[in-house]
Formats: sequence, C-alpha cells, structure tokens
Amino acid sequence: MKILITGAAGFIGDKLARELLRRGRLDGRNIERLLLADLRPPAADLLTDPRAAAFTGDLLQLAQLLPDHALDGVFHLASAVSAECERDFDLGLSANLDSTRALLDALRRAGTRPRLVFSSSVAVFGADPALPLPAVIDDRTLPAPQTSYGVQKFICEQLVADYSRKAYIDGRSVRLMTVAVRPGRPNGAASGFLSAIIREPLAGQPAICPVPPETRVALASPANTVAGLIAAFEASHADFGGRTALNLPALSLRVGELLDALEQEAGATARRLVRFEPDAAIQAIVAGWPADVDGARAARLGLRPDPDAQALIRQYRQHTSR
Repeated sequence: MKILITGAAGFIGDKLARELLRRGRLDGRNIERLLLADLRPPAADLLTDPRAAAFTGDLLQLAQLLPDHALDGVFHLASAVSAECERDFDLGLSANLDSTRALLDALRRAGTRPRLVFSSSVAVFGADPALPLPAVIDDRTLPAPQTSYGVQKFICEQLVADYSRKAYIDGRSVRLMTVAVRPGRPNGAASGFLSAIIREPLAGQPAICPVPPETRVALASPANTVAGLIAAFEASHADFGGRTALNLPALSLRVGELLDALEQEAGATARRLVRFEPDAAIQAIVAGWPADVDGARAARLGLRPDPDAQALIRQYRQHTSR
C-alpha cells in the first residue's frame, strides 16, 4: 500500500506515522510507502525507514502532484487550529477549506478511489439559540458550529461525504476530542491550556488556566486518538455506519478533576503551579464545545474512552521519559 499522511509533522501525525511503520500493515495489506506531508519536515528519524518519504510544502502544491501517485489511502490531518482560525479568517479558509478541496479534487483526478480518513473535530457542535446543545451529544446530534474552525471542519465533512457518494474516494470523517497531554510548546488551539496545565507543572514550570475549574471538557489521549484513526480506516462500510462523521470516544471530566489527578500523580506543589486567569475569548470557545459524548458507533469499532485523567498523565510521562 501507498499511504499519505497530511499534517505528518504535527504531534498526532508523527504518532500515527510511527504506529503505521511499527505495524507494517494496514487493513490486512503491507505498507510499502508512507508519504509524510507538511509545511515543515517530519522528524528525521522517521526518514531513516526506507518506506518513509517526505513532502515539505503547502498542501495546495502537493495536490498538483498527487495525480502522479497511485495512493491507496490518505489520513488528512493537516489543519489550522481553533483560536488561530478565529484570529485570522483567511488563514482558516486557506489551510482548512481550500487545501481539503484541492486534495479531494486531486484524488478525484487520479481516479484510484483511495480510502481517506479526515480528522474533524467536536468543534462542529455548538449551542445555537434555535438549537441548544444537548447535555450529551451522539452521532445523530445536528452540528451547529459557533467558530470559524468548527464551520470549516463541518464543511469538509460534507465534502468528504459527497466525494464518497460520487465514488471519487472512499471517505470516512472522525471527530477528534481535545488531545491531552501534548508535549512541546503550546500551539494556537483554544484547548491548548488543557495540556499546558499538566505539562508545565510536571516540568516545574507555572501554567495559566483560562477557564473555571468546574468547566467540563472531553479529552482523549494521543494513543486513543491514533487508534481511532486507524480503526476508522480499517472499518468496513457496514461497521463504520454510513457517510456521516463518527465521534471518537471521550473521557468527560471537569478541569478541577484534571488538576486533582495532577496532584495525585505529582503532588500538591505541582498543582500550586497552576493559577486561574479568566480569558473571556477562550471561555466562550470552550463553553461551546460538547463535554459529554455518547460514542456508541465508536464502541462498535472496539474503541473505548481513556479510563481516567491519571491515565492521560501517565501516558504523557511515559512518552517524555523515553
């Protein structure tokens, strides 16, 4: 198989690439080529594997080359993130909508009907005055995005569904939860603090939490997120359950509970490094996201939420200790 990962230099793209190379097979077939595409190069050690190759540049440029590649599968992860899409409307349109359309059209021109997994987001949901957000969302809940990022993700879901209906691709969209705990420096995501309030205190550094401790959120570990992407790729049409997007499993909890877990794992000193400084813009974005998710369709694919907040922290510590 020849597989493309867009956004391969990002945290989840990197973990997905490593897992696919480790497995060596996808949907029962050997992975012979893994094309890693992003604006910046992937980790150098990935390219020591003879199956891996890199494309560094704009996805709009890559799309012009794709008809020359007989791709069997695509994981489309490349995206501008939530808060930066609010700050820069044109960036969001270009990075999220225009690039996805260009990718889909390139795959259509290639004529090989590859399987494509699109990483959407629960940001497609929101509380609209005419359509209040239910206490628990499921795969039948009508999206009503309240941010540019959420709108762009929802439009892309519909494009993937329609290109699949027309048999140009075999597409599946999955809605990711906030991934925590992420290593490295914060990115432009409104949810970035949910990693920072764990990551920084574990390193002895202070962190700011912009939302109240009673704020409920839906989280998933990196490993669970990667497992969900692969399961969506390998699922039959019957098991996936149609062309509508699937919500990946979520661990639902309050921010205060996440800090309780930090204290249990690293002590009261670590927790005291987190201070609350309200940010109205971040609060508004996060409050519009669903916090409780019924993942019945995901469960039929064998996917389950992470067991608790401690599991998220332990997975991060295990990652950083390597």
